Amino acid sequence: MTSSSEKTDLSYALAEQRELLLITVRGLGDAQAARRTTVSELTLGGIVKHLAQGEAAWTRVMVEGDGELPDGMLDMGQYQVAEGETFDGLLERYAAAARATDAALAGLPDLDHGVPLPRTPWSPPEPEYWSARRILLHLIRETAQHAGHADIIREALDGANSTAQR
Repeated sequence: MTSSSEKTDLSYALAEQRELLLITVRGLGDAQAARRTTVSELTLGGIVKHLAQGEAAWTRVMVEGDGELPDGMLDMGQYQVAEGETFDGLLERYAAAARATDAALAGLPDLDHGVPLPRTPWSPPEPEYWSARRILLHLIRETAQHAGHADIIREALDGANSTAQR
């Protein structure tokens, strides 16, 4: 019996969560992806956009480790489908962010690599450091949380969810 590395296992867990989200949003058009179905402002397109932007930002933090805040990381518009954005375009951005994360992880010798977190208005006075492991776990948690949100929104939209879409 062979065992896989922690990096392989965590990368696989992130890929599984991404796939659950993509199953949930399968077959949507632009109008459906931008439609609110609950009292929340969240839409399926907004979730995909947020996850694409978030994954790209956290990958930049993990790789560059310069403590600088990546562009758009605090932009609340990341949850909204902007005029002119298409759902297919948002899905491609998400796929590109996932490929970049996967490539960055493959290039790391281990998950112990620590980087300073970007400074925000609510940051503690002393710099805080996260390992690549903790960033990866954060991405898994964030993706899983929003995949659950997407299930609720999709079910309210047309009755489908990740289980019914398989």
